[in-house]
Amino acid sequence: MALEIITKEDLEDFRIKLLEDIRAIIGNKAPETGKLLKSYQVKNLLKISSGTLQNLRVNGTLPFSKVGGIIYYKYDDIAKILNGKR
Repeated sequence: MALEIITKEDLEDFRIKLLEDIRAIIGNKAPETGKLLKSYQVKNLLKISSGTLQNLRVNGTLPFSKVGGIIYYKYDDIAKILNGKR
């Protein structure tokens, strides 16, 4: 079994390469703008009741999608309401 001596310079080079790789991976990650939320999550975020959430759906204030009996809301739409843009 051969031993190899590692110098501080070798460790520094490794650290720099590792950081570059990590930055490349993080930089390629797309933001979660398309994240979907369930009703209970929306109620918690907006601090509203189930009835109020239903009213927002019925009057068209809050767009939603229904998949297999579960209602989903886009995070972007919730953020607009929280920011008062809608």
